[in-house]
Amino acid sequence: MVSSKYSKGCTGWLIVAAVAILVAVAAVLTIKEKHHHHRDVLPVPGPPGAIDKKYADALAVALQFFQIQKSGKLVDNKISWRGDSALDDGKEAGLDLSKGMYDSGDHIKFGFPMAYTATLLSWSILEYGDQMDVVNQLQIALDALKWITDYLINAHPSDNVLYIQVGDPDLDHKCWERPETMAEKRPLVQVNKTAPGTDVAAETSAAMAAASLVFKNINTTYSDLLLQHAQKLFTFADTYRGSYSVSIPKVQNFYNSTSYEDELLWAASWLFHATRDKTYLSYVTVQHGNAFADWGRPTWFSWDDKRAGTQVLLSRIKLFGSHQSSNAEMKGLQLYRQTAEAVMCGLLPDSPTATFSRTDGGLVWVDQWNALQHPVAASFLAIVYSDYMLTSCTPELQCSGKTYSPNDLRNFAVSQADYILGNNPMKLSYLVGYGTSYPQQVHHRGASIPANAKTGCDGFQWLNSTKSNPNVALGGLVGGPFKNDSFIDSRNNSMQTEPSTYNNAVLVGLLSGLVTTSSVATSFP
Repeated sequence: MVSSKYSKGCTGWLIVAAVAILVAVAAVLTIKEKHHHHRDVLPVPGPPGAIDKKYADALAVALQFFQIQKSGKLVDNKISWRGDSALDDGKEAGLDLSKGMYDSGDHIKFGFPMAYTATLLSWSILEYGDQMDVVNQLQIALDALKWITDYLINAHPSDNVLYIQVGDPDLDHKCWERPETMAEKRPLVQVNKTAPGTDVAAETSAAMAAASLVFKNINTTYSDLLLQHAQKLFTFADTYRGSYSVSIPKVQNFYNSTSYEDELLWAASWLFHATRDKTYLSYVTVQHGNAFADWGRPTWFSWDDKRAGTQVLLSRIKLFGSHQSSNAEMKGLQLYRQTAEAVMCGLLPDSPTATFSRTDGGLVWVDQWNALQHPVAASFLAIVYSDYMLTSCTPELQCSGKTYSPNDLRNFAVSQADYILGNNPMKLSYLVGYGTSYPQQVHHRGASIPANAKTGCDGFQWLNSTKSNPNVALGGLVGGPFKNDSFIDSRNNSMQTEPSTYNNAVLVGLLSGLVTTSSVATSFP
């Protein structure tokens, strides 16, 4: 999203024609010399090219879900069936926690996935803000991001206190009602020095550090405030170590954290990008790389596991060579890059190390609950890494002796995006509101109840109804198919029909990267 983004290309986009000819000749020679794999001509980094209407339309739809999930006093509300809600959240602690977003089809504000949502929205904007802008979606993405970061700022009232949940999930799940009419108590949950939450505090730090970069050239004061919170939260997370799932056992039933080491690396990586302070780079490479990074072992990227995301994010430093680092730091960065490449090799369908965890329809499939979470996140990383390769003029990726181009990674991301948008055995778009056939019984309280209904807490007739939702949860990415590519469109089938903001954040990044031919800035603002 920086105006000078293309001042540094492979050799500069102003001499596109000459470079394109050279690249084409090189590609022809490469094809003659190597018979391992098809080689595509590398595009030259430059401004966004022709718009792909399919992905532009899908992006516009996907961003609408954040409007639907907003809590608080709505501003310029364009969702006819949504209104103000949870206006008193935080009052018992003298705080305004009315903003933020409901994570999925219920009305709890879970800080862990909400912060991850903000981090991924920020990363998407930083890499692909210009693509979003070309299709008039950038301002909408910025609005969604700031609605969350405003909440996160207020949720961090002092250095060693972070409010990480608003509402009682057990009580909330006993009700089926619209958020506008909630009357139940909405207690607050915090982590602090005696009840630490390294994972959630570090993820919130990452969100604020990444968002500070987004707003750096838009609102300097706000950017500085976010960065101050990010640094203090990281210190809190690192000093008082402990999982919030241990400190607050009840969260294990909803967003259980399996470790906190990955969030510390993730947060420190974003803080390095935001500050250029080498102590953060040393933290992720020299000090804690061996213990925390799990180098050499590919993992799935998700709201709970940030290792693959960190590996790709740190690869941009190694690929672009934009920072002078010590030998020990460079060794660590190389190990992050090698692990990122192992992740990529696992995604490419015909790679010798490809994962066999796929449906017959071609979707990467890891878990039957919220099945689309992992393929969407993996595809976002693939499109980002592909563009890192393009921008750094890295022509190929080696996977156990077989070579692949940036375009191979892009093709993988396209295959997953197209599956989600309807190119699947069910011929169903899993993005609600996109296409002509999409889930009608989305597991979402507000969407399932008419706006004028007076249900109180007991609106379960709408949960159990077999009719289509009266309101469309526009832009919601539902959980997705089973391993056999099947899907049961039933409101009671929350495993498959419930959407979530954190999945949508990654989908926004993926679609933004596919909207047009692209490359990325060699450095963030």
